[in-house]
Amino acid sequence: MDNEKLTKRQQQILDYIRKCIEVKHYPPSVREIGQAIGLSSPSTVHAHLNALEAKGYIRRDGAKSRSMVITGSEQEQKTPASNTSATQFNEHSLVQLPLVGRVAAGTPILAEQNIEEEVPLPTSLFGDRNSFLLTVHGDSMINAGIFDGDTLLVREQNTANNGDIVVAMIDDGATVKTYYKEKDCIRLQPHNDAMEPIFTRDAQILGVVTGLFRSY
Repeated sequence: MDNEKLTKRQQQILDYIRKCIEVKHYPPSVREIGQAIGLSSPSTVHAHLNALEAKGYIRRDGAKSRSMVITGSEQEQKTPASNTSATQFNEHSLVQLPLVGRVAAGTPILAEQNIEEEVPLPTSLFGDRNSFLLTVHGDSMINAGIFDGDTLLVREQNTANNGDIVVAMIDDGATVKTYYKEKDCIRLQPHNDAMEPIFTRDAQILGVVTGLFRSY
Protein backbone atom coordinates (compact mmCIF):
# COMPACT_ATOMS: atom_id res chain seq x y z
CA MET A 1 0.00 0.00 0.00
CA ASP A 2 1.34 3.43 -0.96
CA ASN A 3 0.59 5.49 2.15
CA GLU A 4 0.55 9.28 2.06
CA LYS A 5 3.25 11.22 3.86
CA LEU A 6 2.54 12.10 7.49
CA THR A 7 2.91 15.41 9.26
CA LYS A 8 5.27 15.56 12.24
CA ARG A 9 2.33 15.45 14.68
CA GLN A 10 0.68 12.53 12.90
CA GLN A 11 3.96 10.59 13.00
CA GLN A 12 4.25 11.25 16.75
CA ILE A 13 0.74 9.93 17.31
CA LEU A 14 1.33 6.87 15.13
CA ASP A 15 4.57 6.07 16.99
CA TYR A 16 2.78 6.39 20.34
CA ILE A 17 -0.08 4.12 19.24
CA ARG A 18 2.43 1.54 18.00
CA LYS A 19 4.35 1.68 21.30
CA CYS A 20 1.17 1.22 23.38
CA ILE A 21 0.05 -1.75 21.31
CA GLU A 22 3.49 -3.38 21.61
CA VAL A 23 3.74 -2.81 25.38
CA LYS A 24 0.13 -3.02 26.61
CA HIS A 25 -1.31 -5.10 23.75
CA TYR A 26 -4.15 -2.60 23.23
CA PRO A 27 -4.27 0.94 21.83
CA PRO A 28 -4.37 4.15 23.90
CA SER A 29 -7.44 6.28 24.58
CA VAL A 30 -7.93 9.70 23.02
CA ARG A 31 -7.01 11.37 26.32
CA GLU A 32 -3.87 9.25 26.69
CA ILE A 33 -2.77 10.25 23.20
CA GLY A 34 -3.41 13.92 23.96
CA GLN A 35 -1.44 13.78 27.21
CA ALA A 36 1.48 11.97 25.60
CA ILE A 37 1.72 14.24 22.58
CA GLY A 38 0.78 17.51 24.28
CA LEU A 39 -2.66 18.09 22.77
CA SER A 40 -5.27 19.38 25.21
CA SER A 41 -8.25 19.21 22.83
CA PRO A 42 -9.85 15.77 22.24
CA SER A 43 -11.30 17.05 18.96
CA THR A 44 -7.76 17.78 17.71
CA VAL A 45 -6.69 14.23 18.55
CA HIS A 46 -9.78 12.89 16.76
CA ALA A 47 -8.86 14.97 13.70
CA HIS A 48 -5.34 13.50 13.59
CA LEU A 49 -6.71 9.97 14.02
CA ASN A 50 -9.15 10.57 11.18
CA ALA A 51 -6.23 11.74 9.02
CA LEU A 52 -4.16 8.66 9.92
CA GLU A 53 -7.07 6.42 8.99
CA ALA A 54 -7.73 8.29 5.74
CA LYS A 55 -4.05 7.93 4.80
CA GLY A 56 -4.16 4.21 5.49
CA TYR A 57 -1.91 4.00 8.56
CA ILE A 58 -4.52 2.84 11.08
CA ARG A 59 -7.84 1.04 10.92
CA ARG A 60 -10.71 1.49 13.37
CA ASP A 61 -14.07 -0.17 13.89
CA GLY A 62 -16.36 2.15 15.84
CA ALA A 63 -18.68 -0.74 16.74
CA LYS A 64 -15.95 -2.57 18.68
CA SER A 65 -13.95 -1.58 21.72
CA ARG A 66 -10.17 -1.14 21.46
CA SER A 67 -10.37 -1.83 17.73
CA MET A 68 -7.62 0.54 16.53
CA VAL A 69 -4.87 -1.37 14.72
CA ILE A 70 -1.75 -0.36 12.80
CA THR A 71 -2.23 -1.42 9.19
CA GLY A 72 0.41 -2.98 6.97
CA SER A 73 2.02 -6.39 6.77
CA GLU A 74 5.24 -5.21 8.50
CA GLN A 75 3.46 -4.56 11.82
CA GLU A 76 1.49 -7.81 11.59
CA GLN A 77 4.58 -9.88 10.79
CA LYS A 78 6.52 -8.39 13.73
CA THR A 79 3.74 -9.18 16.20
CA PRO A 80 4.55 -12.49 17.98
CA ALA A 81 1.78 -15.05 18.30
CA SER A 82 1.77 -14.59 22.08
CA ASN A 83 1.24 -10.84 21.72
CA THR A 84 -1.55 -11.40 19.23
CA SER A 85 -3.33 -13.68 21.68
CA ALA A 86 -2.91 -11.13 24.47
CA THR A 87 -4.29 -8.40 22.23
CA GLN A 88 -7.33 -10.48 21.37
CA PHE A 89 -7.86 -11.28 25.05
CA ASN A 90 -7.78 -7.61 26.05
CA GLU A 91 -10.13 -6.60 23.24
CA HIS A 92 -12.71 -9.16 24.36
CA SER A 93 -12.26 -8.39 28.08
CA LEU A 94 -12.84 -4.64 27.82
CA VAL A 95 -15.64 -2.45 26.58
CA GLN A 96 -14.60 1.09 25.72
CA LEU A 97 -17.24 3.63 26.74
CA PRO A 98 -17.21 7.32 25.79
CA LEU A 99 -16.87 9.81 28.66
CA VAL A 100 -19.05 12.83 27.95
CA GLY A 101 -18.32 16.27 29.37
CA ARG A 102 -20.66 19.25 29.20
CA VAL A 103 -23.32 18.85 26.52
CA ALA A 104 -24.62 21.94 24.75
CA ALA A 105 -28.28 22.13 23.76
CA GLY A 106 -28.97 20.95 20.24
CA THR A 107 -25.97 18.61 19.93
CA PRO A 108 -26.19 14.80 20.01
CA ILE A 109 -25.00 13.38 23.33
CA LEU A 110 -22.25 11.37 21.63
CA ALA A 111 -21.17 14.09 19.20
CA GLU A 112 -17.38 14.07 18.82
CA GLN A 113 -16.99 17.49 20.44
CA ASN A 114 -18.75 16.25 23.60
CA ILE A 115 -16.51 13.21 24.16
CA GLU A 116 -13.56 13.87 26.45
CA GLU A 117 -12.08 10.38 26.23
CA GLU A 118 -12.94 6.71 25.91
CA VAL A 119 -12.66 4.65 29.08
CA PRO A 120 -11.95 0.88 29.02
CA LEU A 121 -14.11 -1.03 31.49
CA PRO A 122 -14.47 -4.79 32.14
CA THR A 123 -16.95 -6.42 29.78
CA SER A 124 -17.85 -8.91 32.52
CA LEU A 125 -19.30 -6.05 34.58
CA PHE A 126 -20.61 -3.67 31.93
CA GLY A 127 -21.18 -5.88 28.90
CA ASP A 128 -21.47 -4.49 25.39
CA ARG A 129 -24.51 -2.38 26.12
CA ASN A 130 -25.10 0.91 24.38
CA SER A 131 -23.90 2.99 27.32
CA PHE A 132 -21.81 6.07 27.97
CA LEU A 133 -20.23 7.82 30.94
CA LEU A 134 -21.21 11.33 32.04
CA THR A 135 -19.41 13.65 34.45
CA VAL A 136 -21.80 15.36 36.90
CA HIS A 137 -21.64 19.15 37.14
CA GLY A 138 -23.56 20.79 39.99
CA ASP A 139 -25.39 19.74 43.15
CA SER A 140 -28.99 19.28 42.02
CA MET A 141 -28.99 15.54 42.91
CA ILE A 142 -27.09 15.52 46.23
CA ASN A 143 -29.99 14.03 48.22
CA ALA A 144 -29.94 11.07 45.83
CA GLY A 145 -26.24 10.53 46.56
CA ILE A 146 -25.06 12.04 43.27
CA PHE A 147 -22.42 14.73 43.76
CA ASP A 148 -20.49 17.23 41.67
CA GLY A 149 -17.62 15.43 39.95
CA ASP A 150 -19.19 11.96 40.07
CA THR A 151 -19.18 9.86 36.92
CA LEU A 152 -22.47 8.25 35.90
CA LEU A 153 -22.92 5.12 33.81
CA VAL A 154 -25.83 5.83 31.48
CA ARG A 155 -27.70 3.38 29.24
CA GLU A 156 -28.52 5.22 26.02
CA GLN A 157 -32.28 5.17 25.33
CA ASN A 158 -35.05 7.65 24.52
CA THR A 159 -37.72 6.42 26.95
CA ALA A 160 -37.96 6.23 30.75
CA ASN A 161 -40.25 5.04 33.54
CA ASN A 162 -41.47 7.13 36.45
CA GLY A 163 -38.77 7.29 39.11
CA ASP A 164 -35.86 6.64 36.73
CA ILE A 165 -32.88 8.95 37.08
CA VAL A 166 -32.33 10.19 33.55
CA VAL A 167 -30.08 12.35 31.45
CA ALA A 168 -32.42 14.69 29.58
CA MET A 169 -31.85 17.44 27.05
CA ILE A 170 -33.67 20.69 27.78
CA ASP A 171 -33.23 24.23 26.51
CA ASP A 172 -30.02 24.87 28.47
CA GLY A 173 -28.35 21.55 27.63
CA ALA A 174 -28.19 18.14 29.29
CA THR A 175 -29.37 17.70 32.87
CA VAL A 176 -29.55 14.80 35.35
CA LYS A 177 -32.89 14.54 37.17
CA THR A 178 -35.54 12.01 38.25
CA TYR A 179 -38.18 11.50 35.56
CA TYR A 180 -41.94 11.68 36.13
CA LYS A 181 -44.64 11.74 33.45
CA GLU A 182 -47.38 14.16 34.47
CA LYS A 183 -50.79 14.54 32.84
CA ASP A 184 -49.72 17.04 30.20
CA CYS A 185 -45.96 17.41 30.67
CA ILE A 186 -42.79 15.88 32.04
CA ARG A 187 -41.48 16.70 35.51
CA LEU A 188 -37.73 16.56 35.99
CA GLN A 189 -37.27 16.40 39.74
CA PRO A 190 -34.02 17.51 41.41
CA HIS A 191 -32.92 16.01 44.71
CA ASN A 192 -31.87 19.22 46.42
CA ASP A 193 -34.25 21.04 48.78
CA ALA A 194 -33.06 24.40 47.45
CA MET A 195 -34.10 23.64 43.86
CA GLU A 196 -37.45 23.53 42.09
CA PRO A 197 -38.59 20.84 39.65
CA ILE A 198 -38.52 21.49 35.92
CA PHE A 199 -41.84 21.13 34.09
CA THR A 200 -41.51 20.79 30.34
CA ARG A 201 -43.14 19.32 27.25
CA ASP A 202 -39.97 19.37 25.20
CA ALA A 203 -37.44 17.31 27.17
CA GLN A 204 -35.57 14.69 25.16
CA ILE A 205 -34.53 11.59 27.12
CA LEU A 206 -30.91 10.71 26.31
CA GLY A 207 -30.47 7.81 28.69
CA VAL A 208 -31.18 6.22 32.07
CA VAL A 209 -28.56 6.19 34.84
CA THR A 210 -27.55 2.63 35.78
CA GLY A 211 -24.41 3.16 37.85
CA LEU A 212 -22.06 5.65 39.51
CA PHE A 213 -18.31 6.00 39.98
CA ARG A 214 -16.60 8.27 42.50
CA SER A 215 -12.94 9.09 43.06
CA TYR A 216 -11.76 9.68 46.62
